Amino acid sequence: MSLGYFSYPMPANEPVLNYAPGSTERASLKKALADLKKKPIDIPMYIGSKSVRTGVKHDIHPPHELAHTLGTFHAGNATHVNQAIDAALKAKQAWADMSWENRAHIFLKAADLLATKYRFQMNAATMLGQSKNAYQAEIDAACELIDFLRFNVHFLSNIYKEQPLSAPGMHNRLEWRPLEGFVLAITPFNFTAIGGNLPTSAAMCGNVVVWKPANTQIYSAQLFMRILKEAGLPDGVINLIYVDGPTIGSICFNHRDFAGVHFTGSTGVFNNMWKTIGENMGKYRSYPRIVGETGGKDFVIAHKSANVDAVVTALARGAFEYQGQKCSAASRAYIPSNMAEEVKTKLVAAIKSMKMGTVEDFSNFVNAVIDEKSFTNITRYINNVKKNKKASILVGGGYSKTKGYFVEPTVIVTKDPKYTTMCEEIFGPVLTLYVYDAEKFEATLELLDGTSNYALTGAILSQDRAAVELATNKLRNAAGNFYINDKPTGAVVGQQPFGGARASGTNDKAGSQLNLYRWLSARTIKETFNPPTDYRYAFLNEA
Repeated sequence: MSLGYFSYPMPANEPVLNYAPGSTERASLKKALADLKKKPIDIPMYIGSKSVRTGVKHDIHPPHELAHTLGTFHAGNATHVNQAIDAALKAKQAWADMSWENRAHIFLKAADLLATKYRFQMNAATMLGQSKNAYQAEIDAACELIDFLRFNVHFLSNIYKEQPLSAPGMHNRLEWRPLEGFVLAITPFNFTAIGGNLPTSAAMCGNVVVWKPANTQIYSAQLFMRILKEAGLPDGVINLIYVDGPTIGSICFNHRDFAGVHFTGSTGVFNNMWKTIGENMGKYRSYPRIVGETGGKDFVIAHKSANVDAVVTALARGAFEYQGQKCSAASRAYIPSNMAEEVKTKLVAAIKSMKMGTVEDFSNFVNAVIDEKSFTNITRYINNVKKNKKASILVGGGYSKTKGYFVEPTVIVTKDPKYTTMCEEIFGPVLTLYVYDAEKFEATLELLDGTSNYALTGAILSQDRAAVELATNKLRNAAGNFYINDKPTGAVVGQQPFGGARASGTNDKAGSQLNLYRWLSARTIKETFNPPTDYRYAFLNEA
């Protein structure tokens, strides 16, 4: 029963703490790191009301400190996927029937718990489990995740208020109902905030969810799941399971009640999921919603008028924050010939000043890449450059997995604008520079636009307004998030809705109302106050 129209105004973005020496937040985070490292934890799956331990255990090690064990998680199998679906469908009716204000307040309470009681623990879990430095963890696991929860409540409240016109003698209304069935959320390692947003954005709309995080993000995912439960999330609304991708896909994509998938991951996996869903269309109760943010080959292009120091900073931060493991990380750069040597010199100096090591040492700008598979893939590209005459390493190129998966920030220079590392996604701390004729800016824009199948993020640096306008127009389809005189990373909820097109996904813009519409199904209801009692219209009369 609704007894009022409740207001959820636009929230302010969560303030970012700076963790400067001597600050109280620095001391609190250091303590949280130490506390988490003291005692390994045993991590169950969360299915319905049960904490499920299978006995099939996998250790979790910090990517930067392989000798240390943070804990173990209990791996599931096909049985647990079916149990999670059953638990979700059992919870569905009561969750869909719950009043909006009570659903909303669960997620607002979770945001408040994150901002206060669990802030440093969540940041520490992300730092240790995913090898993020203090600042990168703060903007992700604290601020962005808090923002997703608060802003999505506001956005959904706006959607619920969207209602049609009513003519005299009748009243029209729209119901924004959840999808019919369950939603599968598949989340990546690189952002704790994405891991939290993909299941909760669908659940907030009244849906029930089966959530599969990447194994390399389980350490922080389980903490967020416990926070949701503490905030009052009913059993079965979100079910957290640790099962391999093929197993969960074969069951969910063949289930009659599969209603949609919320995905962030590789383009290849998403393409295969889409194909499988398409082949199974006859099995479903309704057309599933397919929402995905996938790969990127994100670019920076500098115009001959650009400020050199701004270019260098955009490249250093855009390419090497969080070891280049952001979907939006700068991976290819187009530098005009008039400033190329100065950019190279200053970029080399900047990179050589970057410290690399464990997350506990806050002076380290660079930490480890996520796992051995990633390490092997990144170093393969670096090794190929060393054997290729079309490209050379300007700085970096070193790596070691003795103590952790460390790869030096690496800059490659190539004379071939279609060289492999200008085209293929690497997902690591590797940036490739191509120097173009400063007088051929427009032709270079066309080259850039045609080089990659991806279209996630990109940036133009220029002090010439005409050049900015030209790039904005020419690159209209090359990036879903486009930055002018800035790095191509760092989208903020409520400010820069995030997502790309082409091979980078469905561009359903996480952190906006656009995304929430995908987890709703509208029903139009017309009520006539005095219904007609004769089928005949006036035009049928002869006089």
